Amino acid sequence: MVHSTDRPLKLLIVVHHRFELWNIPGWFLQKLAEQFPQIEIAHRTSYEGIEERLRDAEVIFTISLRPEQLALGTRLRWIHAPTAAVHQFLFPELVNSDIVLTHSSEVHGPVVAEHVMALIFALARKIPQAARLQAKREWGQDSIWNHGQRPREIAAATLGLIGLGAIGLVVARAAAALGMRVIAVREHVEKERPEGVSEVLGPDQIERLLARSDFVVMAAPLTPATRGLMNAARFAQMKRDAYLINVGRGAQVDECALADVLRSHQIAGAALDVFEHEPLPAESPLWDLDNLLITPHTAGLTEKLWHRHYDLFSENLRRYLVGERLLFTVDKQLGY
Repeated sequence: MVHSTDRPLKLLIVVHHRFELWNIPGWFLQKLAEQFPQIEIAHRTSYEGIEERLRDAEVIFTISLRPEQLALGTRLRWIHAPTAAVHQFLFPELVNSDIVLTHSSEVHGPVVAEHVMALIFALARKIPQAARLQAKREWGQDSIWNHGQRPREIAAATLGLIGLGAIGLVVARAAAALGMRVIAVREHVEKERPEGVSEVLGPDQIERLLARSDFVVMAAPLTPATRGLMNAARFAQMKRDAYLINVGRGAQVDECALADVLRSHQIAGAALDVFEHEPLPAESPLWDLDNLLITPHTAGLTEKLWHRHYDLFSENLRRYLVGERLLFTVDKQLGY
């Protein structure tokens, strides 16, 4: 892919989010204009009244796009998502088009992986329970030891990874360095086994992974195959002293089934950073579970976020202008 030089490249950036960090900072746009003076950059914080911009745009940087908006983009050749997830783009009109879609999993992967490791430690050492006892000014040594799963060591524990992408690969290396045995499920078993991973299983062997794992970490993209992946039947395959951690997508976990197994102590506990509906409604039964640690979709938060975004997107812009292959291109048929 190479940009035609008979007219200036028109880049449309449309990002608006209720959460401040997800919105593009001013310096990002200024630096982009300085580095690429030959590009016409249009920035909008809403899709209202931008029909002409959509018609002219050759490249769009945005969190989502609807089919009727795509239909206006007759000159569109590349969409870049500042998100790791891209399921919101995978409607038939875009999937079946020649438009290239790139994502930002490499931007989010390392910091989300750090969050995963923090959750593993918090669950293993019962940090949430200690925090609740502190809030009540209660010296709860007996309580922490005797109520629920006892504090445990993570060295020699088995970590089961569902997904070996930008998050999973970093988690595997970190966990292995701490003495954990890492097993993983991924689509392409034939690929070389990554660093830190002792064993790679296919999707049809997920029950084997669940039965052997002390910590199950979900870090897979949302696809038809992973939607509702963790349901009552799959929870029944887990060890009673095991923990579930989800930093993938909320729709991959049946939250009602999870609430049931946590109440009945069918598994030791869980930590969720993503939810089917966000913000998590106040009436959700998940809030009341003392063996569930909730982080409000904060795994990807870092002050370095937009610097990482800039490094990735500017490099891909450079590649696009000279006809080089873009980094982190999505296989739209597979969904990741």
